[in-house]
Amino acid sequence: MKQRVVTGVLGGAGFLALLWAGGWWYTGLIAALATISYHEFCRMKRIRTFSLQGLAGLALIWLLLWSGLADQGLTGKGTFLGEPENILAGLVLFLLLTVISRNRIPLDDITYLFLGSLYIGYGFSYMIQARLIMDGFAWSLLIVVVTFASDSGAYFTGRKWGRRKLWPSISPNKTVEGSLGGVFLSVLASILVAWLHPELGEVLRTLAIGLLVSVVGQVGDLVESAMKRSTGTKDSGTLLPGHGGVLDRFDSLLLVFPVLHLFQLL
Repeated sequence: MKQRVVTGVLGGAGFLALLWAGGWWYTGLIAALATISYHEFCRMKRIRTFSLQGLAGLALIWLLLWSGLADQGLTGKGTFLGEPENILAGLVLFLLLTVISRNRIPLDDITYLFLGSLYIGYGFSYMIQARLIMDGFAWSLLIVVVTFASDSGAYFTGRKWGRRKLWPSISPNKTVEGSLGGVFLSVLASILVAWLHPELGEVLRTLAIGLLVSVVGQVGDLVESAMKRSTGTKDSGTLLPGHGGVLDRFDSLLLVFPVLHLFQLL
């Protein structure tokens, strides 16, 4: 428990400092986190990151990140393939690998890595893009703080009062009481951020977004739990003591940011 708290406080402080700095500082951090997460994703299925198929997925992730930067004007327009050409380029590359390898690369590895590249690439790309919009720091702070509050609330409430299993076939340790505790703490976090940053607009709208972030974030946590269960993995990595890997820590945000983008809430 102590190790989890210390890692969370120190890691959270460093993350928020670079989020505040923005620009290439924050972009570099997110790019590094995306790369580490992909490495962990490969290890979950015992695929070498620096194999041909592993490098193809990594190239697609970086292409998605760079395309997002171009969309927000941080890099020159047209410097790299935009959407949907970036996805098509990754698809063509993966399909070519099945021929180049003479079918030595299993098709399930190709599909696993292609899906993982989109999952990780888009999730972290929209994290960067959210910071680059107008009032991007305030919006990113709201989403990150609410997500972490939801995770913490669910964890500690579940440990203290958890009785009824939320989704035992996917994540046997998560409880209904923990989920509700996460939602409650996320609402309090939304109120705090809305008070500190009135530029976010109407408080009720901010609270509604905070509630959506909490619910989607918990689904994102279950998504990664399902991936780990299907690959027979307990944690994606060991980089963050008490938390597991980077993918374990950011799984909620990897779904939250794309969903907010889909609903055009950012």
